[in-house]
Amino acid sequence: MGYSEKTARFLIESRMADAAAGNADALYDLGIAYSTGTNGVELDLIEAHKWFNLAALNGSEEGMMCRAEISYDMTAREIAEAQREARAWLRATEVRAA
Repeated sequence: MGYSEKTARFLIESRMADAAAGNADALYDLGIAYSTGTNGVELDLIEAHKWFNLAALNGSEEGMMCRAEISYDMTAREIAEAQREARAWLRATEVRAA
């Protein structure tokens, strides 16, 4: 039985609140979902790099390793975009936390 769009949305939403709080496991889980295209989430290496980068910033060694691994399959432009998106996420979650 395949995963539906509803299942993918639930996965993302259920991990997003924890990710916004800086939970490294939630950030890593989002990276895994986007890097593998599992659980109904579309494969997106830019999005995966962003989440692995954020996980690494929050102390996840696995996030650091996965970020490095997928970087081999990305262009410099894609990595730069992922880094911009990670910085934007940090700014947005800092504003909400304040």
